Amino acid sequence: MKTFRRISVSLLAIGCLLGFWAFWWEPHRLRVREVPLEPDWPDELNGLRVALLADLHVGSPYNDLDKLREIVRRTNEAHPDLICMLGDYVKGRIPGNWVNPQTMARELGRLRAPLGVFAVLGNHDHWYGAEEVARVFRGSGIKVVEDQAQRVSFRGSGLWIGGLSDFREGRHDVRGTLRQVTDSAPVILITHNPDIFPEIPARVSLLLAGHTHGGQVVFPFIGALVVPSIYGNRYLNGHIEERGQHLFVASGTGMSYLPVRFLVPPEVTILRIESPQIR
Repeated sequence: MKTFRRISVSLLAIGCLLGFWAFWWEPHRLRVREVPLEPDWPDELNGLRVALLADLHVGSPYNDLDKLREIVRRTNEAHPDLICMLGDYVKGRIPGNWVNPQTMARELGRLRAPLGVFAVLGNHDHWYGAEEVARVFRGSGIKVVEDQAQRVSFRGSGLWIGGLSDFREGRHDVRGTLRQVTDSAPVILITHNPDIFPEIPARVSLLLAGHTHGGQVVFPFIGALVVPSIYGNRYLNGHIEERGQHLFVASGTGMSYLPVRFLVPPEVTILRIESPQIR
């Protein structure tokens, strides 16, 4: 009887600890993680640092204006050359403090990067009102590139930044976007949903996406139980390489439905472009 009681108490303590971890401690965290990436690009682009902000869901639990300000501050402190925002800025369908797009755009307008701040919209932004979100973001100096491409220059070498509208809610006009690319410089495409990756032609060597939240809850030896993708875990999180092309899926910082994260902490990712010999 005593053994059974000890086991029961131990299991209860572990359950409480895991609940505290998943519903409070980890959602409150914010880490900035630098990840090396090795696309086959000109040597001049070695050292390019790209900050990825995804799935902010401002107004959801643990993601109020103070958290947004911390995200902006810590992103700026990382001194990226380029900032890419990957959609879902408004909150999901869970209780929380509503933050209107104008207010969050004002805070996001404080992001700084020499090559600019580029953004696409996510499914939640479309459900709220894509035109309004895009308008207030542009008014804050953020370059919203929905099915558009712009050329930037890093250390004298050209680089195209193209944006694809959401796989589910937008046109995601891959061909139309790439028709705007007028030279042989490398192309980065940013989008919200990684499910577009199989449709991306070889001309594009790097696609950046969010949407999955990295699974949001990942169990050891089991993995993520829920992934909002038609491909399951195939494009869950991090760096994926297929057909010689690179996809990076950012796990993001917010939560759209359940106010919980487990083994997938809120993250601002900094991609560092380098060639194998540099490493």
